[in-house]
Amino acid sequence: MTPDQSPLGKTASYADQYDPSLLFPLAREPKRSEIGIRGSVPFLGADLWTAFELSWLNMKGKPQVAIAHVTIPCESTHIVESKSFKLYLNSFNNTRLDSADAVRDRIRDDVTRAIWDGETVKSAAGVRLLTAPLFECEPVKELEGVSIDRLDVECDTYQPQPDFLTAAFGEKPVEEVLVSDLLKSNCLVTGQPDWGSVQVRYSGPQIDQAGLLQYIVSFRNHNEFHEQCVERIYMDILTRCKPAKLMVYARYTRRGGLDINPWRSSHPQLPPANTRTARQ
Repeated sequence: MTPDQSPLGKTASYADQYDPSLLFPLAREPKRSEIGIRGSVPFLGADLWTAFELSWLNMKGKPQVAIAHVTIPCESTHIVESKSFKLYLNSFNNTRLDSADAVRDRIRDDVTRAIWDGETVKSAAGVRLLTAPLFECEPVKELEGVSIDRLDVECDTYQPQPDFLTAAFGEKPVEEVLVSDLLKSNCLVTGQPDWGSVQVRYSGPQIDQAGLLQYIVSFRNHNEFHEQCVERIYMDILTRCKPAKLMVYARYTRRGGLDINPWRSSHPQLPPANTRTARQ
């Protein structure tokens, strides 16, 4: 299935009874091939989703609400198109289930099937539900690192330009974390704006900060899904700047009650906490 066949940009009926067939898988491979990835991926990571609009009925018909944190492993063959995931979550609205655990298990099993789309399941989706008593425990925190947005750079390129990325190969390697809140791209199908913040953590030749900022800004008129943008950023930095270690993590503002936050790393580590920023 292709993005133009997805529910994006189309009128969709509201289904309020549980229906896992609403999930629309999209293969990762076509976009990965554009950035030189063939076969197994050269990174670890996951897509960290937060669903703020999740509700169902208990066995007495009383509405229940929760926030869902969903982890999609980056090695999966497919992603789930975000509008289809929203429609799928809506299908729980008038469905009676006996516990939050039952809801969690259904989401985990359905999403796992979708992201492998008939292929052998190598890693399951992760799902964690926070019910209303735990809402006050959800923090708001900005990405850690040195902001490169302070730099007074000239920007006139608004399609991804890897040539902006340079590093000091003849100097002593460094280890640093750089962040920017100026990431913007557009939905691959609808062209609607997607706003994000990005964190680059690396060790190796020092990356030119002005060039990195111009590179991030150059995504401004680019049409790709969140996951695809982050993988493009990761591969461009890896190819142009040759860090010994690299992590790229982006947090995008929510749309339709969902935020999608891709994380890619060159080395094994615990995933970032799925903690929203102020703009989310």
